[in-house]
Parts: sequence; C-alpha cells; structure tokens
Amino acid sequence: MTAITLKNIKKSFGSTEVIKGVDIEISDKEFVVFVGPSGCGKTTLLRLIAGLEDISGGELWFGDRIVNNLQPKERAVAMVFQSYAIFPHMTVRENIAFGLTIRREKKSEIERKVQEAASILQMEDLLDRRPAQLSGGQRQRVAIGRAIVRDPTVFLFDEPLSNLDAALRVSTRQEIAKLHQQLKSTMIYVTHDQIEAMTLADKIVVLKEGQVMQIGAPIDLFHNPANSFVAGFIGSPSMNFMDVRIDEVKNETISISNPDIGQITLPRKEHIFSKGQNVVFGIRPQHIKLANRNDSIIEAKIMMIERHGTETVVEAELTSGNKLTIALAEDIHLKSRQMVGLSFELGNTHLFDEQS
Repeated sequence: MTAITLKNIKKSFGSTEVIKGVDIEISDKEFVVFVGPSGCGKTTLLRLIAGLEDISGGELWFGDRIVNNLQPKERAVAMVFQSYAIFPHMTVRENIAFGLTIRREKKSEIERKVQEAASILQMEDLLDRRPAQLSGGQRQRVAIGRAIVRDPTVFLFDEPLSNLDAALRVSTRQEIAKLHQQLKSTMIYVTHDQIEAMTLADKIVVLKEGQVMQIGAPIDLFHNPANSFVAGFIGSPSMNFMDVRIDEVKNETISISNPDIGQITLPRKEHIFSKGQNVVFGIRPQHIKLANRNDSIIEAKIMMIERHGTETVVEAELTSGNKLTIALAEDIHLKSRQMVGLSFELGNTHLFDEQS
C-alpha cells in the first residue's frame, strides 16, 4: 500500500491556473475525500494523481519516490469514473477481466482474480450477464470490480455515485465503505456531495478555486470550520450567516448585536476580534431551537416547513426579512406564517472576519 504526498502541486491549462499550490498528505490505507463545488479543481487534482494530466509544478510522491513523470500504468493506481465505461457487448466476467486480458495474464490467474473481485462485491451470480441486464448500481460495481483485479496500491474514485438514484447512492456508498475495510487500501474519492464526504472519509480536503480551504476529520470540519466557506459547505442544511457588530470583548465572553437578534453574549473562542468590528455570525440549523416567546432571543415567522420523518426543516423569516433555516430533530406541529420564538445554542456558534 502507499502513502501519497502532494507538495505545492500546480496545474495550468494555458495561462489559466486551476490548481494553485496544493499541499496534502495522505497516509497509507487512509480514505480521503476531495470535496468542493463544481469547478473547484477536485477532479483535475485526482487526474494529476492518476497521471492522466501532466503536473505544471510541485512534487507528487508515492511513498518514497517522486512520480511526476511516471505513466499511469507505472503508478499502480486504479480509477473508477463517473461514467461506468464498461463494454456493452461483453459479459460482466469479460468486463472485469478486460485489463488483465490485455496484459496477457494467465487464464487461471485471471479467473481467480475475477472470482475474488466478484465475491468481494457479492456479484458472483451476475458474471454471465451483459450490462443491459444490470441496474445502475450493478454496473458501477462492475467498474469497481475491474479496478480491484488490478491489485492497485491506490484506488481513485471520480464521483462514482452521481449517476445513481438516491436509494442506490446510499447502498453503493455503503459498499464502497465496506470495500475499504476489506481491502485496506489507500483510497481517494472525489465528490461535490458533502454527505458522501462526511459519511465515507477518514479525512476530508475541502477545495475552492484550486486551493485547499481546510483538511481534517469530518467531525472537526463540522464543529471547527476554518472559514465561512467551509462552514457553509460542510453540513446539511447549510449554516446560517448574518452580519453583526462586536459590542464588547472580555476574557471569556464576546457580545454581538444586530437589529434581528438584539444583543447576545457568546463564549469567547480563540478569535481575535475588537470592539466595534463588523463580523459574520454563523449558527447551524441544528443548533437553533424553538423556545417560549417570552424567553427567546428572537421572534420569527414560519415561512416553509419540510417534514423528513426523523427531522423537520423550517425556514423562518426575521423582522428584517432575512431568513433562518432551522432543523428540528422531531416532528413538531407547526403552521405556515405562525409566529415562534427561537433560541440559540450559544456554545455552538461561530464568528468569522468578513474581510478574510
């Protein structure tokens, strides 16, 4: 297996720099997810690791060797693409074995590896079917099986679930997680879906415009985002933000205010803010609660209600017309345009410098 290190990696297409000096360390057997919005450079970064794109600057290390100039086949990586890229005229067995057949491996060895991959993916009974007879999830498993038989040191996944429906995404995501536990391989997975990132990753790399915004364990990114971009991208529904002013800074507390919330006092974290400074206040929907209107911090009007069964997501309008999203962990009887009181879990709030 292989540890991977990216040192000041850059990639330009002509005069356009799309990867802007990325530094990442990926441990052996780690499951790392690159996540970010469309156009952030996550797939380009994956293709640089695979050797499908030339690196414009920096060093890419596999273990103790630089692989910048190695061809893809020399890097011992296997890549699973967004499109299944399987041959419709071949059976599942022939599709999985295709790369091994091209390399002229012994038939007995090819069959052993195909059977092993089919067993891991629980698709032994599908080996003689053709792709037209398979569901979308089964086709994606064929593509994963083709990667497994290569015995790669690194698995690369480029948004492999984006073509599947919601139920298949969940089941196939679970299969990929089990696959990592079974194979104990280094895996790098690209997605724009932060739920996939949170549920699969040992470590998440959040990207924006070709730069790393933050690297860390999923729960660390959720509770301690480095900036407002990470705070807004990680977590579902997204974090609420509002502009506030710093009224007072003490050793252990900091007071903020705006017309919507009045003045509230928060526990002071490791932020350096000064009195009179304009900052951005952030709170996750899960950390806003319904409260007695006499005891609440703010009043709001219910505008929209989404009932998810185990969770109720509410959009509430403040006196200024600004909106707050609230995620309640139970099915509470609410009506549209009902006035409610809201309170914040003050220990789970965030302040961001609006300039940086």
